[in-house]
Amino acid sequence: MSDLPEISLKDRVTHQWQLFALAMGFFSRLPMPKNTPYSSERMNRSGRYFSSVGLLIGVLCGGVFLLLDTVLPSAVAIFLMMSFSLMLTGAFHEDGLTDMADGIGGGMTLERRLTIMKDSRIGTYGASALVMALLGKWVLLNELVNMTALFMVIVTSYTFSRAIAASLIYDMPYVSDLDTSKSKPLANKQTKGELTFLLLVGVLPSLWFGLEFALVLSVVAYLFRTGFKKWLTARIGGFTGDCLGAAQQLMELLTYLVFITAFYNGFL
Repeated sequence: MSDLPEISLKDRVTHQWQLFALAMGFFSRLPMPKNTPYSSERMNRSGRYFSSVGLLIGVLCGGVFLLLDTVLPSAVAIFLMMSFSLMLTGAFHEDGLTDMADGIGGGMTLERRLTIMKDSRIGTYGASALVMALLGKWVLLNELVNMTALFMVIVTSYTFSRAIAASLIYDMPYVSDLDTSKSKPLANKQTKGELTFLLLVGVLPSLWFGLEFALVLSVVAYLFRTGFKKWLTARIGGFTGDCLGAAQQLMELLTYLVFITAFYNGFL
């Protein structure tokens, strides 16, 4: 018999809630309980809940759109929803996209690329990527608002894109300076169980549109992930926190494109 004390169900639930709260606090401006314990190990284990945080943010942003769409033109409601999303997340992922574009676009060596990514100033590559990403979202969402339930599109895209981005932690090396990186807690690899949970939550909302659509979206995401991983490996030898933010933004845009393609061609 083991001499280790048995962990109660209440303690297990409390521990999982604390891990979710850490993930929520890291990826959003939503307040987490002040007594939430923190450690690098706990932050690593909270990675299983990154797509769950995306689900929560997606529901909040989708709800804001539904509310505004009842009193304002849809284009204005989408713009205000996007603004709310930026405030809710602190433009965390958009910042990552901007920094990655500047670093990889402007650096000729690995060291220079990583140095530029850590620079808070925005260059031409980063500004261009940020403008096109935000403009792209507004254009794509305005197309989708007349095709289907935009609330579920937002929930699906927010959740799925964060799952795919966070999954890169599982099988890619971290290449930034661990002593100064804001993503130091995310540097360790995920377990297979954590990756499985992350992806299951990520794909769940897409099933609202049918199993066939969920499978198509998953195939597209696999191709994107494979290509993006290969590209990052060739450019910097792994990933940084900025690269994860960029992956989320690109996958979100790609998810909207998959929706539009499906509806435009009569698959949904």
